[in-house]
Amino acid sequence: MKRSDGVFPVFLGVALISLAASGCGGRPAAQASQAPYVQTTLAAYGSIEPARRLAGVVAPYQNVAVQSSLSEPTNAVYVREGDSVHAGEVLARLDTADLQAQLQSDLATANSSHANTVHTVFQGGLSIAQGVDTLRADTAAVRQAQKTLTNDTMNLTRDQNLLNQGYISQQAVDAQATLVHNDQQSLETANSTLSAAQSNVQANGTLSGQGLEASAVQQSAAQEKVALAQADQVRVQIAKATILSPIDGVVVNRNLNPGEYPGSREIFTLQQVNPIYAVLHASSEEVARIQNGSQATVTAADLEGNERFVGRVAGVLNEINPGSTDFQVKVLLANPGQRLRPGMVVQGTIATLPVAGVRVPVTAFTDDNHDAVITVQPDDTVKTATVTEVGSDGTTSVVSGLRAGTRIVSNGQTSVGDGEKVSYRQ
Repeated sequence: MKRSDGVFPVFLGVALISLAASGCGGRPAAQASQAPYVQTTLAAYGSIEPARRLAGVVAPYQNVAVQSSLSEPTNAVYVREGDSVHAGEVLARLDTADLQAQLQSDLATANSSHANTVHTVFQGGLSIAQGVDTLRADTAAVRQAQKTLTNDTMNLTRDQNLLNQGYISQQAVDAQATLVHNDQQSLETANSTLSAAQSNVQANGTLSGQGLEASAVQQSAAQEKVALAQADQVRVQIAKATILSPIDGVVVNRNLNPGEYPGSREIFTLQQVNPIYAVLHASSEEVARIQNGSQATVTAADLEGNERFVGRVAGVLNEINPGSTDFQVKVLLANPGQRLRPGMVVQGTIATLPVAGVRVPVTAFTDDNHDAVITVQPDDTVKTATVTEVGSDGTTSVVSGLRAGTRIVSNGQTSVGDGEKVSYRQ
C-alpha cells in the first residue's frame, strides 16, 4: 500500500516530543551547593620572642700576624699554608750561633765581675780593719801625750816654786818649760793624727753599710748584675729565634723560607677559627631589639644538609660607614670540626626581645608580605583584613590592626573570596 507523504514526519515528531517529556520527568532536581569548610582560630593577646633572619659571612675569631725582631737567618720552617697548628707549636727556627757566642761572652764578664766583687769585699774588709787598728793606736798616743804633758806641767810648777826658794837655777826651770812646750806640740800632733784616723775609719764605713769600701763592693756587684742582665737579654733573643704559634688556628700565609732573614715583614699569618664569628648584616630597625647574649642559630648553605650552628650574640656593632644604615651583628659559634670557614655565606636567626600584642599563626597571612588575614564575620562570611606584622618567631606573629577574639582563617591562602559563606568548627 502506498504511504501518504505527510504521515511519517508527523508521527516521528510526536514520538520525539513524547520521549523528551518522558526523559525530563525521570531526572532528580539538582541539590543546593554546601558552604566550603575552613579551619579557623581566634586571635588572642599574648607575647612572642621574635626571630630576625639576617644574612652574613663567616669571619675568623682573630687574625694574628707573626713577625720577628731578630736579624738572623732562618734555619728551618716547619709549616705550610693551610696547616692546622696549636698554641706553642714551633713554626720556624732562626740561626743563633752569634747569639750563643754573645751569651758566653756576657757570662764570662759576669764571672769576672763576681770575682772582682769577692776581691773587693776582702780588700775592703782589710782596709776597714787596718783603719780601726790605726785609730786605736792614735787614740792611745793622744792619751800618752796628754799624760806626759800633765806630768811635765806639774814638774814645771814644782821647779818654779823651788826657784823662788833658791834651791834650783833658772836654767833648770827654763829647761823644764821647754819640755812642757814640746809636750804640748806632741799632743797637738797626736790629736791631728787621731783626727785623720777617725776620718779614715768614717770614710771606709762598713761593708754592709755606707762608706768607700761598701760603695766599691756595690759598684763591683752592679757590674756583675749588668753582665748577667745582658746575658739574660741574649737568652731572650735566643728564645725568640724559635718562632712559636701563639694560638690554635690555621696558617693562611707563610712568607719565610730557609736561609731568608725575617726583616720587618709579616712572616706568618694565622687565623683562629674555633670559636669563630658569623658577621651578620642588619638595618637599624632589625638591630633595635637585638641584645648581646641573645641565642642565635646559623646555617650555611655551602655545607651538606644545611648544617645548623647554635651560638650567642657577641656584639652589635654600630654603622659600618658614617651615614649608612648598615649594622653588624657578631655571633660567636663553636667550630670544633672547623666545618665553618672564613668567607662562607651564612644565614642567621636571632631571638630578640619579647613582643606583646594580638597573636596569629604565620599561616594565616594571605601572602608573603604578611599584611592581610581572612576574618570570619558573624554571618559566617569571610572578609580580608589589613594588618601590620610587628614581630614573628617563625610560627606565630604579633600584628596590629586586629582585635583580640577575632576569628580568622588558619590558612590564609585558602581559595575563598570576600563575602563567601564558609563552614567551620567552633
